[in-house]
Amino acid sequence: MLLFSLILLSGCSSTPPQDSSLSDPKDPLEVINRPSWTFTWDYADKYVAKPASEFYTTYTSPFLRTGLYNMATNLNEPSSIINSLLQLKFVNAAKSTGRFVLNSTIGLLGFYDPASDFDWAVEQEEFGEVLGSYGIGDGPYLVIPGLGPSSVREEVGDYVDGLYWPLVVIDFWPNVLRLGVIGLEKRASIRDQEQLLLESTDPYEFIKNAYFQNMNYRLHDGNPPIVIDEDEEAEIDAFLEEFEDFD
Repeated sequence: MLLFSLILLSGCSSTPPQDSSLSDPKDPLEVINRPSWTFTWDYADKYVAKPASEFYTTYTSPFLRTGLYNMATNLNEPSSIINSLLQLKFVNAAKSTGRFVLNSTIGLLGFYDPASDFDWAVEQEEFGEVLGSYGIGDGPYLVIPGLGPSSVREEVGDYVDGLYWPLVVIDFWPNVLRLGVIGLEKRASIRDQEQLLLESTDPYEFIKNAYFQNMNYRLHDGNPPIVIDEDEEAEIDAFLEEFEDFD
């Protein structure tokens, strides 16, 4: 299922398309990534992911959908606990611990979410964010055929997250079911934002820029630092100086 489902929810509509003729240091594999993106968006999503998501959401009751999604994401809580501790986010680690214990017992293996009654919000941390918090960059941009945008750091992080208990002991097909439920729900969640992609000048650049924006947003827990281009800052300073002289 497409990984770009979360990206379109991160306010990427304001991302301007870039000139694809310019070399992007974050995308040294563009000659490979662009065909992978075409296959992913024009074929895998159009003929598999989108129809499957529409069928699932149409013929599965909201009650069952919510329960299955809760169970699937509840299995990520142990990895989130460790990743939070590695970033010294002790409050998040405590909440994730409480969520996992309460939802796995009273919540019937996570089908229900009684932890939300205690205002223990879902704040799952990934190992890729741990690497980023210690100054490791995203690495080259990647488009995984049939899955969507990623990066070297995220792929390494996903691999490590899969080594945590209980994900490491889950058999292949149950894990496929878990990932399928998460993917179907994420694909369904972007239906309203899909038009933004269709109207963009260059969907490939649009998604790439939005991906890195989203990674930066997650790395800084929703409060990314404001970076001003030096040339732009110089122009602003010059304008302010002229304005002061005019006064």
